[in-house]
Amino acid sequence: MIARRHQVALALTALLAVTAAWRADARDPDTRTAAPGPPATRTFTLAATGDVLPHASVIDRAHFDAGGLGYDFRPMLAGAEPVVADADVALCHMDTVYGASGDYTGSPLFRSPPQIADALAATGYDSCSTASDHSLEDGAPGVRRTLDALDRAGVRHAGTARTGAEARAVTLLRAGPAKVAHLAYTYDTDGRPMPAGQPWAVNRIDENRVVADARAARAAGADVVVVSLHWGTEWQDAPDTFQITLARRLTASRTGGRPDIDLILGTHAHVPQAYEKVNGTWVVYGLGHQIAGDMFNAQGLLDPRGSQSSAARFTFAAPARPGGRWQVTGAAFVPQLFDVDAGRIVDLDKALARGADVGGVRDRIRNVVLSRGAARAGLGTGG
Repeated sequence: MIARRHQVALALTALLAVTAAWRADARDPDTRTAAPGPPATRTFTLAATGDVLPHASVIDRAHFDAGGLGYDFRPMLAGAEPVVADADVALCHMDTVYGASGDYTGSPLFRSPPQIADALAATGYDSCSTASDHSLEDGAPGVRRTLDALDRAGVRHAGTARTGAEARAVTLLRAGPAKVAHLAYTYDTDGRPMPAGQPWAVNRIDENRVVADARAARAAGADVVVVSLHWGTEWQDAPDTFQITLARRLTASRTGGRPDIDLILGTHAHVPQAYEKVNGTWVVYGLGHQIAGDMFNAQGLLDPRGSQSSAARFTFAAPARPGGRWQVTGAAFVPQLFDVDAGRIVDLDKALARGADVGGVRDRIRNVVLSRGAARAGLGTGG
């Protein structure tokens, strides 16, 4: 009986101690023990879309959407927002430079309104590649105005630079638990020389340079290195020999057994091109035009492919051990169309589900995207 009373006394003492501790925690939140929560996520998603190439008709549409006061590109980008805003990091390609106040033109010399930068930010883009054959169409001032506008909008950039130090810096983006480096290069600047004293103004494609920059990005702390390449043969659905060869060589480059480059994103060809897994690394040869006016092909004919694109989405998962590779565990694409008449991006899968007669266009993009075995490598559809 005495032993029984002793056990009860011990239990009561323990209960009082727990109660006192709980009350102390309640008075002082800093001393409370946090309840176990869900494990921290170890994945992130990356979205990427094609060329933003504002012809005069696109600029006019943005002026109309702004009610005749300025330029508003947000409505035409709204169709891409579900894919872009849902990603942990989203990348675009700004194909043109921005003009001075009021001096905005389309082809053949593009000078776009800087309000595009605000629309890209509002849509959810984190960074844009800016190296293209159009990068020097307004010389060094065009490069400066473009990057200044992107900076003001809070959109990072890669591929062109205002100073040598900026050209050497690595564009590092936070993507959930990871740091993503964004690098960008162009095949040419349409024969235009670099501005005097500024050989670093636009990144040109050079295999050794790309690999060296990728390794520098890794040394700067990048978990994932993404390379945007402005390349390919215009109006050609299939990647050309240069694209295929360079993709193989870049994806084969390794340091300590780990690939130096984790993803390649292509632009420039005017049309969607294939996705392919090369040496274990995803390569998007060409995303197509996300925004552009009516396009005429090499034969001078109006070509509807110039308004077609795909949006890419990749899910990366952390390695099992430090220093390992972040693996792509999910890959998908969304076929898109820029409706030139309406001035709007259209998700073709969604439009088809609503009964729109876009099945032929959707299937054409899908067939091109999958033409090099991407489906067998795990590429799916949907955002």
